[in-house]
Amino acid sequence: MARLLLALVATTVLLLLAAAGGATAQQQQGCGNATFPAGRSFARCNTLPVLGASLYWTYHAANGTAELAFRAQSDATGWVAWGINPGGAGMAGSNVFVASPGGGGAVSVLTTILKTTSPALDNTTLSFAVPVPPTAEYAAGAYTIYVTVALPGNSTQQNTVWQAGPVSAGAIMAHRMSGPNLKSVKRQDFLSG
Repeated sequence: MARLLLALVATTVLLLLAAAGGATAQQQQGCGNATFPAGRSFARCNTLPVLGASLYWTYHAANGTAELAFRAQSDATGWVAWGINPGGAGMAGSNVFVASPGGGGAVSVLTTILKTTSPALDNTTLSFAVPVPPTAEYAAGAYTIYVTVALPGNSTQQNTVWQAGPVSAGAIMAHRMSGPNLKSVKRQDFLSG
């Protein structure tokens, strides 16, 4: 009886480990095949749970920075955003990078702090250092924002947010206030993923 119980426990543990490894492999496969221009590459990636988004990064422990790319599906007339909330979870208080259509077919990047859940989108200096200014591109149905950030508090654990919405007459409009748009928050570990 003890042998049977031991075999059952061992089998259960192996199945659980295989399932966990499979989830990790599937998550990595979802974003691991991405390519970037100009020889850019990143050490890690996560397929984010909503809004067709992925985060790619390389953490530099020597100076506490993360070089990253945020990619999210959108039509060319929409906008996407990614950011860090150094003071808590959720959108209010987040320091964000917003990519949207710019003039002449270029993509512009706005940096702003979302002080409320109905923010004014003014181009603002963020509360953490941005050693490499943000750039963005639109290709293959997705915006990609590239930036290097000094992780607030030199902590690899950060509250992150992301979002997507429409643009009308050149102005960034509010995102939907339902479904996946209200679930786009994640505690991100920049050290281990």
